Amino acid sequence: MSWIKDGYKKVSDAVVRKIENPAKSGGGHFPTLEGHAAAQRHAEQVLETHGALREKMNNLKKEFKIYRWSPDHLHRKPFLQSYFVDLSKCGPMVLDVLQKIKGEEDSSLSYRRSCREGICGSCAMNIDGTNTVACLKPIDADTSKPTVITPLPHMYVIKDLVVDLTNFYQQYKSIEPWLKTKKPPPDGREYRQSIAERKRLDGLYECILCACCSTSCPSYWWNPEQFHGPAALLHAYRWITDSRDDFTDERLQALTEDETRLYRCRTIKNCTATCPKSLNPANAINKMKTKHLLSQPVEKTEDQIGRAFGES
Repeated sequence: MSWIKDGYKKVSDAVVRKIENPAKSGGGHFPTLEGHAAAQRHAEQVLETHGALREKMNNLKKEFKIYRWSPDHLHRKPFLQSYFVDLSKCGPMVLDVLQKIKGEEDSSLSYRRSCREGICGSCAMNIDGTNTVACLKPIDADTSKPTVITPLPHMYVIKDLVVDLTNFYQQYKSIEPWLKTKKPPPDGREYRQSIAERKRLDGLYECILCACCSTSCPSYWWNPEQFHGPAALLHAYRWITDSRDDFTDERLQALTEDETRLYRCRTIKNCTATCPKSLNPANAINKMKTKHLLSQPVEKTEDQIGRAFGES
């Protein structure tokens, strides 16, 4: 197992060199993150934050204003509570701040978290006006202004930063996010795909269901019971475009029986702008609309578009 230890040491040494001297190690270039714009941007921000913090070791107290509300105190209105955190004794991400506050200062603070690696989507929240996941959001090194942390917008708050995602997951369940086939695989073992067919799924399967996109969408804010939202529709298109799935027409029909499920999308692209995984739900929704409209007679298509966009 010595080769594993050697490999680990090389990687750790490279990371240390990059943090201690980013100029000599290639600045903000991270070859392993190529093709992942959000991850690349977050890594660069971490380096910038680290450098800025080392220059400001004498003033590392930063204010964090966190949304607080508890069902145990129904008479008390929601409010922003200030916490002052010494950044020299804290990790580089916003989730590290929340962990430090909960562990050392206020154990009553409630929020969701799990993987700490941007995979589970549990720690989704609004940080300084942007929906993102706290474990991938670097701390703003500017200690002259506070960081404001609130729950995902337009969602029912259960407590503090925890929101009710029941409807969100129900909509995900409704698109039947699993492979549906009408015949067994040719060899009786597995359904095969070509490289090109598999590549069509890139940018779709990576969604972590953090709900950042759906909760940034005005169409979802005003019609959460009818409009499925960017996240559920992105997953729907993931199965519609899958070459192994035999229920493409049935899936499209289910989404378009009621125009509000799909055609409520106005392509504002808030979903694409806020996605912490650099995905493009708006593009997937447009492709799904096009696929559906091309399968319909012209008269029916015009009538359907008119009803969808004529609604207030």
